[in-house]
Amino acid sequence: MQTSIRTKFIGDRAFYRRVLYLAIPMIIQNAITSFVSFLDNIMVGQIGTEQMSGVAIVNQLLFVFNICIFGGVSGAGIFGTQFFGKGDYEGQKHAFRFKMYAVLGISAAALLLFYFFSEPLISLYLSEDGTTGDITLALRYGEEYLAVMLASLIPFAVCQAYVSTIRETGQTFVPMLASAAAVFVNLVLDYLFIFGFAGIPAMGVRGAALATVIARLIECTIVVVWTHLRREKNPYIKGAYRSPKIPRSICREILIKGTPLMLNEMLWASGMAVIAQCYAVRGLDVVAAQNISSTITNLFNIIYMQLGASISVLVGQCLGAGHLDEARDTARKVIVFSVGCCVAAAGVMVFAGGFFPSIYNTEESIRSLARGFIFISACAMPLCAFSHCAYFTLRSGGKTVITFLFDSVYTWVLLIPFTYVLVNFTALPILTVFFLVQFAEIVKVVIGFFMIKSGVWLQNIVK
Repeated sequence: MQTSIRTKFIGDRAFYRRVLYLAIPMIIQNAITSFVSFLDNIMVGQIGTEQMSGVAIVNQLLFVFNICIFGGVSGAGIFGTQFFGKGDYEGQKHAFRFKMYAVLGISAAALLLFYFFSEPLISLYLSEDGTTGDITLALRYGEEYLAVMLASLIPFAVCQAYVSTIRETGQTFVPMLASAAAVFVNLVLDYLFIFGFAGIPAMGVRGAALATVIARLIECTIVVVWTHLRREKNPYIKGAYRSPKIPRSICREILIKGTPLMLNEMLWASGMAVIAQCYAVRGLDVVAAQNISSTITNLFNIIYMQLGASISVLVGQCLGAGHLDEARDTARKVIVFSVGCCVAAAGVMVFAGGFFPSIYNTEESIRSLARGFIFISACAMPLCAFSHCAYFTLRSGGKTVITFLFDSVYTWVLLIPFTYVLVNFTALPILTVFFLVQFAEIVKVVIGFFMIKSGVWLQNIVK
């Protein structure tokens, strides 16, 4: 009995070697990026509460853009992964072209939106309620930061189109190196531009944005140049720009399967922004505390996010090759592994969260609130790990309508109204509200469990 359970849920060394070979470079890449965001956040936090809050609000808006780009590449990515598993590099090339069209279109729309509507968008997160901070200053700093960050949108988008395609082939090392190089540049420039050094003027939030723009340009350049120089490792790139055409049949299939996924990512990200705006109604101190807590939370969340992303590659390749039983076994074992890792990570996060907010140059009430947010986020992490892996498992089989219901419909129909009512129509403390919203994830866990068990996602879409 014990042997049967162990065999079902725990893999052998070769299995974990394969998972970690794929996941560790992605975890390291994102950890490095998040660590620099972590240090960047601390540096901005040394200037003052208003600067930190203004930057945090803009980063929340840019988070929506980033997830929209992720959605833009994900629809075609399902096909690209299965095309690679099948050995059809021509099909993977067409999927890559689709990604480029998608990310450039999304970037153009975002540039127009942020350029013309920066003030009303940032103002949505500013409220007179609370006891700390000047919302007029926070708005001004947010606008300064966003004006410079607009230059980073297209390099980021193009880089993601390339990186997602490279990962479909199981290569994750080069994107990690590109990210590491960019992060090092970002870190050095952050210090020079924010505080000023050796004749370089102190630029504050503008300096933080400028450092990020330069770093993203470097990352994009490294990834694009490597891809085109190593064509033997990236056969899909041969002739990728020779023609702009995508076969009608492939384009139609990507649109049918990918549109729900793109819409899902956009709606989910905008839903997270709406929830953050709901919290912001309680005052600028809540915005600042959320910024502090999300900085360290994002650092730890990388574990389950990248293990989930590895499911889409591992399971997608199995499905493309027609190995359905192997796909089911792989998904089950990676999910168990991810949840187990997050239980351990949550313990470390609780410990780190006790002293991390003390680093910031802000009021003690904000630090105390941030500690509460960190503790609650840590406790909810294993639940998020399971639902995140469930999402990628369903997505790998092309069940994008189901993932749309699982993610966006849940967020907009249940989570947002639930949060709005708690914030605006109850006198519950913000930490109690945050706890209830975070642990509403249990609903997704239950739904995800039964969906995965049903096997509805076991489908080869590139026969």
